[in-house]
Amino acid sequence: MTLQQMRYVIEIAERGSMNEAAKNLFMSQPSLSASIKDLEDEIDITIFRRSNKGIELTPEGSEFLGYVRQILDQYALMEDHYHGRNDPEKKFYVSAQHYTFAVEAFSNAVLKAGIDEYDFAIYETRTHEVISNVKNMRSELGILYLNDFNERILQNDLSENNLVFTELFSCNTYVYLSADHPLAKKKKISFKELDEYPCLSFDQGEKNSFYYAEEVLSTYPYKKLIHVNDRATALNMMTLLNAYTLCSGVICKQLNGTGYAAIPLESDEVMHIGYIKRSDAKLSDIAKIFIKEMKKYGGKKG
Repeated sequence: MTLQQMRYVIEIAERGSMNEAAKNLFMSQPSLSASIKDLEDEIDITIFRRSNKGIELTPEGSEFLGYVRQILDQYALMEDHYHGRNDPEKKFYVSAQHYTFAVEAFSNAVLKAGIDEYDFAIYETRTHEVISNVKNMRSELGILYLNDFNERILQNDLSENNLVFTELFSCNTYVYLSADHPLAKKKKISFKELDEYPCLSFDQGEKNSFYYAEEVLSTYPYKKLIHVNDRATALNMMTLLNAYTLCSGVICKQLNGTGYAAIPLESDEVMHIGYIKRSDAKLSDIAKIFIKEMKKYGGKKG
């Protein structure tokens, strides 16, 4: 069994077609089929079966694929570690749900570490992409939240992908809206008061599940719901349509300006903001600086 054969298995499983996989691997279909047949003979299982829909994994093949992914992930981690020793360029990449405070904390970490010392990147993206980026080592850390509703599903997802969640701080749920919104001066806001205004939700693409929503209380029957895919659009909608979203209540006025407000929602819903990392990876020095910056927001509300 070789690493190359393992890569072949993943490619075929993802393409669902021996022909398509062979094209993408720049090899002939007979050669690819022969290599898979040799592998199946060696481990004494049938990995793929042909059907009217194309190539399908057998139950034994699905189990084998899980082991293959783990082996290749470990190999990539080891390769990156040892090859990186001779690479003078240090990298620090973070993926996050759409949190202004994560951007601010990242910027503060960049300034403290020295902008010339690292190759930096921060990706504001969908929940499942935050998880995928950390799993595939595109990012060292991912920033997201857990609550009573999504914790079981997301923790299972993290465990299956060799990831762990560490809480940074917890907070109640706030309504985030324009400072000119009719409800912006209230001390607390109820859902009944919000019914006539559009609620904004960050689009989750193909993983558009209630459990992957960036906003808490995602199953509430909102009368008006608008999906957006970036923070700037959400802020514009708040100004133009008196729209709102639900959030942690942490506002970075230096980045978003003073034109917005966070008002407590009449709810017992608690968000646990934290970071995810690979369970087999050690935190880099710059990651520790970033985490320290993130922890400062546990108490900064409104």
